[in-house]
Amino acid sequence: MRTWREYPAWLKGFSGEVPEERNTPEEIAAFEAATFHDRDKERRKIRVQAEGAGDAFRIVKTGDGYCVSGGSPGILYGTYALIRQLLTGEDVREGESRPSFSLRMLDGWDNMDGSVERGYSGRSLWFENGRFSYDRARIRQLGRMLASVGINVLCINNVNVHAPAQRLLDDMLGEAADFAAILRPFGIRLMLSVDFSQPMESSLSGCDPLDPEVRSWWERCAERVWSAIPDLAGFLVKADSEHRPGPNEYGRTHAEGANMLADAIAPYGGMLLWRAFVYNCMQDWRDTSVDRPCAAYEIYHPLDGMFRDNVILQVKYGPYDFQVREPVSPLFFGMDRTALAMELQLAQEYTGHQIDLFSMPPMWRELFDAICETHVDAVAAVSNLGRDANWTGHPFAALNLFAYGCFAWDRDSDPAAVIRSWIRLTYDFTEEEEEQLLRVLAKSRDVYEKYTSPLGLCWMVKPGVHYGPSPYGYEFDLWGTYNRADRNAVGIDRTAQGTGYVLQYPEKLRSVYEDPERCPEKLLLFFHRLPYSFRMRDGRTLIQRIYDDHFEGYEETLGMQRALEALPLPENDRDEILTRMAAQVKNAAEWRDVVNTFFFRFSGFADRDGRDIYP
Repeated sequence: MRTWREYPAWLKGFSGEVPEERNTPEEIAAFEAATFHDRDKERRKIRVQAEGAGDAFRIVKTGDGYCVSGGSPGILYGTYALIRQLLTGEDVREGESRPSFSLRMLDGWDNMDGSVERGYSGRSLWFENGRFSYDRARIRQLGRMLASVGINVLCINNVNVHAPAQRLLDDMLGEAADFAAILRPFGIRLMLSVDFSQPMESSLSGCDPLDPEVRSWWERCAERVWSAIPDLAGFLVKADSEHRPGPNEYGRTHAEGANMLADAIAPYGGMLLWRAFVYNCMQDWRDTSVDRPCAAYEIYHPLDGMFRDNVILQVKYGPYDFQVREPVSPLFFGMDRTALAMELQLAQEYTGHQIDLFSMPPMWRELFDAICETHVDAVAAVSNLGRDANWTGHPFAALNLFAYGCFAWDRDSDPAAVIRSWIRLTYDFTEEEEEQLLRVLAKSRDVYEKYTSPLGLCWMVKPGVHYGPSPYGYEFDLWGTYNRADRNAVGIDRTAQGTGYVLQYPEKLRSVYEDPERCPEKLLLFFHRLPYSFRMRDGRTLIQRIYDDHFEGYEETLGMQRALEALPLPENDRDEILTRMAAQVKNAAEWRDVVNTFFFRFSGFADRDGRDIYP
């Protein structure tokens, strides 16, 4: 069986040796350049030249190879970028390259008991039994892996801070510093999730951000933390959300809460990432005037311009919670005077648990295109890593981590080119086999969407686990996750005549979303409540489109299964991939039958093609 030392697959072609004794990005870059051989075993000389500091790099062709120059860690990113291009047969992109985002973070939701919240790749890579526990060589390989695609920050503990993670700021700080030292040579800085109420674990009776004693507590904490880890990137905070403590408990705004922490860490160059994932999670389903997607904008838009310069508001890409399809969050258009980060999710919480195949690059292309006229200063993604031998559970899930780094460096990346690059770095395929896998991966998101979520409806998953169909599972719950399906219509009216959510967007988007004839069809039921007889643009009724999508999604899943069975995948990858693919086929059939039957029983409309739907 392949071990973690043979993964990640995209490091194929590099030396099998993890550069153990090299302790600066410059030294690692020199090591990688000296030990690289391309697939044709042709030795191409790569010279590295350190110049200054920073992430940018420059590649120049020389008589017998290439020269990579840059600051620290830019010279390392440039070396990896050049080697990737040589391995994949791409034309080497000469000249200077700068990242689209200065902060490119991987966000681990790891708990110190070794579990990983919404983790689908095994237990934590670095925690177990309430403390640090890891294979040092594997963590160095992790650093190498992340640096190879330009990721520069790793947050190691869950945003839902569970005991004893508070000790990372106290008696376990030395162990955190040791862990940071392993990743530092790869240009990766640690970030820590902190509990807003942590001062109450000392002698303080509260954590009011305007209380001088609370401010003083955090100042002493910051001095202690940065003395141990001088290059710590900063703190990540989830406050006043899903029962987490926060400033609202004391009648304070989120700007006041964030600024107190930001002031404490500013002297050390620390950044404060403050998550905008805040909403009423005790909603009464009977109250149709409350619409969960409205919450973040209503809370944060009035605070625009009130945050300190070292605060970054971390905004989930959509107004809900990493659903299969959502419109981009209106906060990206409503916070012109606030630094923003877009938060993505690599862990497939709502997209198949790394069992069902879901390639994310096409989604990211849509998201980054949607915010192309806004300012986004950073990007973060919830990790899909774990202790499984292949790191990501499903071997193909490694594509999403690789692609995230590519998009974080260059937001204009082409999804097909990124997928092709990963395939070439991972497998020895013929051109025809490469194209076959490319087609499967590129369409996998559309296939998953077809057999799960119809036209922008969200939250049709089984409560708690979030895997498998349950169209009414969250309908009468506390989370504000409703589809309002009945015998007449489905969807929520979010126009000005409905909940008013559409009014949070600038006019250019608002005018499109509020008109069902112009609204993107895949978001139609997110913004509109429509009768089952509503005519889609191709002439089909809404209910027929729902039926057709679910039948087609299942058939296309079978097609993906056949395509993968025909590929000469390496033995262990093949076994894992085909086992998960078989589970996906069963899942797609269950989704098809449950969702189609659900809507048939409500609407009474028969499928025009007479396919099996269960009365």
